[in-house]
Amino acid sequence: MSELKTGDLAPDFKMPTDGGGTVELSDLKGKTVVLYFYPKDDTPGCTTEAIDFSTAKAEFDTAGAVVIGVSKDTVAKHDKFKAKHDLSVILGSDEDSGVCEAYGVWVLKKMYGREYMGIERATFLIGPDGTLREIWRKVKVKGHVEAVLDAVKTVAA
Repeated sequence: MSELKTGDLAPDFKMPTDGGGTVELSDLKGKTVVLYFYPKDDTPGCTTEAIDFSTAKAEFDTAGAVVIGVSKDTVAKHDKFKAKHDLSVILGSDEDSGVCEAYGVWVLKKMYGREYMGIERATFLIGPDGTLREIWRKVKVKGHVEAVLDAVKTVAA
């Protein structure tokens, strides 16, 4: 499969979410969607990113954007993570990696000389028409939410 690029149609998805819900991209047609992938609940970078997105949720709401965080963690882990850090964004559970693979973020990683498969921290901005408007790969957490919010505002304008 070739790597997704801006202008491509975003791959559809349906996955369970925290709180016992489900989220499906086709149900969000007409809305701007921020789909961010992160490696694991309750790790330092992932926690900071989730808190940053939650802190800015009102601004994303005002701009008409839905924010969805995705990892392979279970719904039960998402519920604990959300409660522990008072998170307000939707957390999708992609236990079978289907959504991660569709978006090309299930990748070979290296740490301390060891290779393993894991989620690349990445964010996809999906326009109301379902196309990818912007893609951030290998995201650095600091300042990322602000950059995404700025991009969302240009889509909404």
